[in-house]
Amino acid sequence: MTTLTSASAPSAKLDHRLVTIGVVVVLGAIMSIIDATAVNVATRTLAEDFGASITSVQWVLTGYMLGLAAVIPVTGWATERFGARRVWITALLLFLAGSALAGLAWSMPALIAFRVLQGAGGGMIIPVAQTILAQAAGPSRMGRVMGFIGLPMLLGSVAGPIVGGLIISTAGWRWIFFVNLPLGVVAVVAAFRLLPSSPPRPTSLDVRGLLLLCGGVTAFVYGTTEAGRPGALDAIRPWTILAGGLALIIAYVMHARGRSALIDISLFRHRGFAAAAVTNVVVAVALFGVLVLLPLYWQIVRGHGPLATGLLLAPQALGAAVAMPLAGRVTDRLGAGLVVPAGIVLGLLGTAAYTQIHADTSPILLAAALFVIGLGLGATIMPSMAAAYQALPPALIPRATSAINTLQRMGASVGTTALAVILQHEITAQSPGLAGAALAPLPDSSRVAVAPLLATAFGHAFWIALAVGALAIVPALLLPRRPASE
Repeated sequence: MTTLTSASAPSAKLDHRLVTIGVVVVLGAIMSIIDATAVNVATRTLAEDFGASITSVQWVLTGYMLGLAAVIPVTGWATERFGARRVWITALLLFLAGSALAGLAWSMPALIAFRVLQGAGGGMIIPVAQTILAQAAGPSRMGRVMGFIGLPMLLGSVAGPIVGGLIISTAGWRWIFFVNLPLGVVAVVAAFRLLPSSPPRPTSLDVRGLLLLCGGVTAFVYGTTEAGRPGALDAIRPWTILAGGLALIIAYVMHARGRSALIDISLFRHRGFAAAAVTNVVVAVALFGVLVLLPLYWQIVRGHGPLATGLLLAPQALGAAVAMPLAGRVTDRLGAGLVVPAGIVLGLLGTAAYTQIHADTSPILLAAALFVIGLGLGATIMPSMAAAYQALPPALIPRATSAINTLQRMGASVGTTALAVILQHEITAQSPGLAGAALAPLPDSSRVAVAPLLATAFGHAFWIALAVGALAIVPALLLPRRPASE
C-alpha cells in the first residue's frame, strides 16, 4: 500500500518536509480545539440571547460531542478508502460549514443542529492529523513529531476559554464561530498545496460494524453526558442509554473478531499498542476529570470569571510546553517505557497538591502545582501515543488512530461525568442546602459563607482523580523500553 511516507527510509531528523506537513495539520487542528473549548464559556450568554434554559443550552455542547463521537470510529476506514489528504480537507470543510451556520443560527434548535455538523468535521480532524504525521515520520521520529502536534493542541485547549471570554465581551458570541472561517480557509488552501497525496485503497465498508460501533460510542457518550446532570443518577434514563451503548460496543467486539472491521481488534495483540491504548484511556479519565474540577474551583470557590479562570489555568500549558519537546526526543532515543511512567508520577505529584486545597490556598502554590501537572501531561499523552504507532506497520496506522481516539473519547466522557457527579455529591454532603445548584455560580455573599465547605468537597474529588491517575502506572510500565529503531 502506498502511504504518505516516501519510498526511502525517513531521516532521523525533523526535515523541512516533515515540519511543513506538521505546520499544515496543526493549523487545522488548533482551530477545532480552540473553538471546542471557547464555546464552553458562552453558555450563559446563549441562554440570555435565545431566552433558553441552561439545560437546553447544554445541548450546544452535547451536540458537538455527539457529532464528534459518531465519526471517530469510521475515520480510519475513510482515510484508507479515500486517502488522508482528501479526508483531511473534507473534515475541514465540514467544520467550516458548521461554524458558518452556527454563527448564523436563528434559534436554539438550529444552533444545536449546526454544532452537530461542526462536531462531525472536528471529530475527523485530530485522528487524520495524527495519521498523516505518523505515516510521514516513521518510527524513529514518532516521539518528536507527536510532541510537535501535541503542544499546539494543548495550548489551544488552554487558550480556548481566554479567546472565548475576549470574543464574548467585545464582538458577541457569534464571532466564536465566525473567527474560524479565515483561519480555516488558509488551512484548506495549505492542505491542497502542501500535503502529499496518498492514493485511495479500495476497501469494503463494514456496514454492520459501522452501525454497532458508531451507534454504541455515540450512545455511550450521550449516556455519560446525561448521567452528569444533577440528580440524574437516580433516574432510569441515563442508565438505560449507557447500558444500550455498552451492549452495542460489546456486540461490535464480538462481530469484529477474526474479520476486517472498522477497528481491527487484532491490533491489541501488539503489546506496545495495547499498553499504550490502556494508558491513554486511564490518563484520559483522570485528565478530563481534573479539567472539570480546576475551572469550577476558581469560579465557584474563588469567584473568578471565565477570562481570569482561563489565565489561571495557563501554567498547565507552560509545563507541557517545557516537557513535550524533551519527552519526544527521549522517547525516540530510549523508548516510552521510561518517559511515560515518569510523566505519570509528575502528574500525580501536582494533583496531590490539589487534594489539600482550601478556600484561601495561595494562587502561587496552585500555579506551581498546575505547572507540575503540565510537565506530567507533556511527558505522558504524546509519548504513549507515539509508542502505540511505533509498534505497528504504517498500513495499520489509520485504523489504530481511530481505535485510540475512540477509546480516548470514551475515557474523557467517563472522567468528565464521573468527577462532575462526585463533586456534586461531595458538595451536597458538605452543604445540603446547595444540592440543587451546587455547580452554578454563587453570589459573593453566599460564596464567602460556604467557600470552606466547597473547598473541602473539591479536595475530596481531587483524591478520586489522584487514585484514577495512579492506575495508569500499571500499563505504562509495559510500554517498550528501547529505541524505535530496535
